[in-house]
Amino acid sequence: MASSIGMMDSAYFVGRNEILTWINNRLQLNLSRIEDAASGAVQCQMMDMTYPGVVPMHKVNFDAKTEYDMIQNYKVLQEVFNKLKIDKHIEVGRLVKGRPLDNLEFLQWLKRYCDSVNGGIMNENYNPVERRIKGGKDRNVKSLKSSKSLQTNTMNHSGSVDSLRPKQLRSSGGADVAIASTEIQALSKQVTDLKLSVDHLEKERDFYFAKLRDIEILCQATELENDPMSVAIKKILYAADAKGSALDDAQEYLNEVLDGDVEAEAEEA
Repeated sequence: MASSIGMMDSAYFVGRNEILTWINNRLQLNLSRIEDAASGAVQCQMMDMTYPGVVPMHKVNFDAKTEYDMIQNYKVLQEVFNKLKIDKHIEVGRLVKGRPLDNLEFLQWLKRYCDSVNGGIMNENYNPVERRIKGGKDRNVKSLKSSKSLQTNTMNHSGSVDSLRPKQLRSSGGADVAIASTEIQALSKQVTDLKLSVDHLEKERDFYFAKLRDIEILCQATELENDPMSVAIKKILYAADAKGSALDDAQEYLNEVLDGDVEAEAEEA
């Protein structure tokens, strides 16, 4: 099912308000923007609601603010996809940036997928608040244990740490600071170049997507809807197999129509 949801599927024409209503009603949340779901926690819980017990909710961090914490949520989601054999690649690098369009497209896909599993019917036996609280409790317990362990370890080894400090201070100097500064500048330039490249690719994607949408609208016009060329074009637009080409099918259809017209003309003559 996941691989058959192509970019021209009706799922990708669901508005952001409908997506937000879908999320808020089912998970008892109050999101006001699509990018509020960029952490991946909402997506994890939607899968938990669709497949109760499959998602390890104790690993899902609803308070994720940093990209690192968000990535951990998407790792949980990808593991769930793999477990359920869902053929869907998650563009984590784009989603954690909080860009509305990228997150909207992923949520549109997720809604279509979940609706295909449960028929769009809400699971009345699922308590989203309770599931989030349980996950939060588990994280708090782990955090507390980790904190106590760290405190004990620090007390036991404080003497050895203090004895190393003078040596560490002597070994560090201006040269190390200069090298670190140079490396930071180089990495910052790489990040800037990558951001510019991503922005360019996104603009290019949106440009071609808009053209495909215009073509689809034109082919759906009443006077052209059943025209052989329009039908052939829609065969390409709506092809479910993203790995193959639908051009051969479209050409075969046109050939059949043309051959039929030739035979009809011959019979009339």
